[in-house]
Amino acid sequence: MQILVLPGDGIGPEITDATLVALDAVREQFSLPLDLRHDVVGYASQTRHGTTVRSSLLDDARQADGVILGPTDSLEFRDEARGEINPSKFFRKGMDLFANIRPSRTYDGLPSKVGAFDLVVVRENTEGFYADRNMEAGNGEILVTPDVAISLRRITRACSLRIARAACDLAMLRGRRVTVVHKANVLKVCDGLFLNACREVAAEYPEIALDAVLVDSMMAHVVRDPRRFDVIVTTNMFGDILSDLTAELSGSLGLGGSLNAGTDHAMAQAAHGSAPDIAGQDVANPSSLILSTALMLGWYGRRGGHGDFVAAGAALEAAIGEAIAAGEATRDVGGRLGTKAMAEALSARLRAA
Repeated sequence: MQILVLPGDGIGPEITDATLVALDAVREQFSLPLDLRHDVVGYASQTRHGTTVRSSLLDDARQADGVILGPTDSLEFRDEARGEINPSKFFRKGMDLFANIRPSRTYDGLPSKVGAFDLVVVRENTEGFYADRNMEAGNGEILVTPDVAISLRRITRACSLRIARAACDLAMLRGRRVTVVHKANVLKVCDGLFLNACREVAAEYPEIALDAVLVDSMMAHVVRDPRRFDVIVTTNMFGDILSDLTAELSGSLGLGGSLNAGTDHAMAQAAHGSAPDIAGQDVANPSSLILSTALMLGWYGRRGGHGDFVAAGAALEAAIGEAIAAGEATRDVGGRLGTKAMAEALSARLRAA
């Protein structure tokens, strides 16, 4: 498996280093053939190349089997004409990574205020309210006058059908329940199209129980009783917000794994930001990027029929749970270790398995 590694900004290099320590341990445990190539995005790329993402990196990413992308300071990347490009958007759109898979579950040793749960948010990743990826050229945000701004939202039947199918396929491996989150009572055309597409696909899966919940109601339901949900499918921005909420309900946004998957490529990406305020302090939780990398190994293994990669991904995820239960995690999730020490403890745990 060829992997392109891009550490990013802020805590990105620290949690990427920790992820690679854990990845090396699981590579040794399962004798995985891994070929890692390292490059830069974000401020390091801007300093070196004058742009936060070089256009040639897209070809490199397409030639690889997967990408590990550390968080970047995308809020400050405002002017693409000056080379300030959002790396996340660049790869998601450029490689058509249409499915953002974000599992959330509770862990032994980490108290939960909402009880034990295990669910997955399947988020459409390439259109919707995200104005930087819903136009062929240009941006979907328009400044009509200094005091009037308009943002366009794109929903297509093709993208809705394929994200619905991704959710149903995943549900067949889990509890066979899919919840569509929408706002079709107000966004009757856009969300109506999305909801109808999900119902159309679900009809091809008679084993799956499908229900639909308004996005505002969903926020209340998932806080009250997340155990009632299994696979949740929704549009881009709704999924972004909802998956951050479910990750936090599991104990920390730092436990939110995130896989961006397309037909031929996948990218592991932490669900959180670059947190420059704690960069360099050895306190950042690397779990999100490690869990995302575990998801990518599993995706690669299932896609190619490589059982060793599927097992390796499962081992990485299990090791995170065991580390939290043993207090061998960072302080934000009840542990006592720093970033590097947590990575070393995970490595030792994996090598001893």
